Amino acid sequence: MGTENPKKPGKTQGDVSVLDRAKAERPPKYKVWLHNDDYTTMEFVIEVLGEYFEKTRTEATRIMLHVHHHGLGVAGIYPFEIAETKVHQVTEHARVCEHPLLVTMEKE
Repeated sequence: MGTENPKKPGKTQGDVSVLDRAKAERPPKYKVWLHNDDYTTMEFVIEVLGEYFEKTRTEATRIMLHVHHHGLGVAGIYPFEIAETKVHQVTEHARVCEHPLLVTMEKE
């Protein structure tokens, strides 16, 4: 009666069920980018990296300098919802503090 394995739900393809394959695939990750500008202070960027991205002062300084010298840098890599939330939170915080810091995200 059919080709379904009674021990594994779902259709089978070879030795792996379709449900097992779906579980094995990891959700895509997104890079959160900080962009350099001429107005946001280096100290503010370091503070943001510590508060919102849980970076140590040393890590935050390294990332800030990378952004300063190269125009942009990755603050962190997260699942979509987390990356989107961090972009929103940092953008709002920067606006409240009157900094034009641009924060974007991109699929890895």
